Amino acid sequence: MPLTRLNGIELYYEVHGEGPALVLAHGGGGSHLSWWQNVPTLAKRYRCVTFDHRGFGASRDAADGPGPNAFVEDLRQLLDHLGIERAALAGQSMGGWTVLGFATRFPERASALALCDTTAGMDDPQVIREQSKLRESSKGGLAQILTRAYAPDFPAREPARCFLYQQISGLNANVPANLLPVLMSLRHNVEPIIRHRIPTMLLVGELDALAPMPVMKLMAQRIPHARFVAIPGAGHSVYYERPEEFNRELGDFLSAAGVG
Repeated sequence: MPLTRLNGIELYYEVHGEGPALVLAHGGGGSHLSWWQNVPTLAKRYRCVTFDHRGFGASRDAADGPGPNAFVEDLRQLLDHLGIERAALAGQSMGGWTVLGFATRFPERASALALCDTTAGMDDPQVIREQSKLRESSKGGLAQILTRAYAPDFPAREPARCFLYQQISGLNANVPANLLPVLMSLRHNVEPIIRHRIPTMLLVGELDALAPMPVMKLMAQRIPHARFVAIPGAGHSVYYERPEEFNRELGDFLSAAGVG
């Protein structure tokens, strides 16, 4: 298994393909396995790096470990381990906190940034207020929230793929109970993204109930040079529900950004 010792834990990762580096950071309902419909296509043009966040999949956090507070540093050390100085970053839902945090802390190392169905901890009063409203209306813990992680008709329309989504999510047996409050407390100021003009795309499913389209459109307005893309008929997991469209939109964005 490709495990490496970094930042106090054994972190699981995979690398597929050749070309400019592209990091794919999974959400709270997944792991590196979540990208099974994306990596085979994207790896034809990019060196795709997938990994399990600490506490997910095969990556274990330390006892009483820092959880999401360490996500950005984990990614930095993983890229150092792989000898990758600069990478395009795509973060889905929870993974948006990781890639936005990395890009704001190390802007010179981000060749492009894609925030997918995520509020990503953007430090903006209105975004924070809207996210707080959503959090208050979401009953229960992570398992309950994940029942809203795709379009309402996805289970009936794609029962096999929906079942696989649930099975992948079910492999996360070590997620800390305080994941959501810790994650939601993290804030990332986007000024370095704007100042360094890091090519940025915000992509959302029009039916997203967890990072709704109006909120992500508001986020895009906070980054003047950002591209905003909404995918019809998709919920919170565009990468999984509409993989062909996701792969095309991400590929087109990266090409326009001069990556690959």
